[in-house]
Amino acid sequence: MFKRIVTSVILISVGILSIFVLPVWTFGVVVSFFVGLGLCEFFKLSAKKVFPLSFAYVGVLSGILLPYITYLYRPTGGIWEGIFFIVILIALFIIQFTRKENKNAVSLIAVTLLAVFYIGWFFTFLVKIRFLEDGHKLVAFLLLVTKSGDMGAYLVGSRFGRHKLIPRISPNKSVEGAVGGFIFSIASAILSRYYFSWMSFSFVLVSGILIGIFAQLGDLAESLIKRDYEVKDSGASLPGLGGMLDVVDSILFTAPIFYIYLTIFR
Repeated sequence: MFKRIVTSVILISVGILSIFVLPVWTFGVVVSFFVGLGLCEFFKLSAKKVFPLSFAYVGVLSGILLPYITYLYRPTGGIWEGIFFIVILIALFIIQFTRKENKNAVSLIAVTLLAVFYIGWFFTFLVKIRFLEDGHKLVAFLLLVTKSGDMGAYLVGSRFGRHKLIPRISPNKSVEGAVGGFIFSIASAILSRYYFSWMSFSFVLVSGILIGIFAQLGDLAESLIKRDYEVKDSGASLPGLGGMLDVVDSILFTAPIFYIYLTIFR
């Protein structure tokens, strides 16, 4: 528990500094670091099923570069991201051409692209949100509501959990925990309106509902990956918390959903 608290305090401090205090470009650096660490963990898990290092190198490098592309080309980021993914796909095919065997060629390319999309691109939506009007407040709101849901799911599930949610994917998650996490997300969104006074009640309510739903879907998605690779944690890079993916799994789904909601309905 001591390690968990210390690590959590460090992560929260880094988040506050990069969002509110330090220059904007440092936020992109932090996101890039988180993405790189998450991808390293993912490909270490994949290595349990014989994953070539050449594919892993392309995947990690691509993920690290994505936040910088979004930062440098934010006025036309979508175009450059599209070009970037085309280059990645071609590079993966070229790597496969140089291998001495064709076994698992499609699987290797598909898994590498999945990692870059799922971890690299999804997490980069935090950078996209940061560059919206009042982006620093929106990022803080998203992280607060998402992690409040995680905390609520843990507290309620560990105390009142009786009915398993999807035991084949996550044996410890319960229906009660899922409901608790959903309620915590909505409650934290509504309460945060006192700080984000410019947000309407309907905006924070819908945001809380969306984040509450997709945070738990993101958590389940990472649990599914870990079950497939037969591991408990994605890594041990964060003492007391497990791996980076164990910490950001819920954010990977809420960030793009919240960005889409903001750009369409705000």
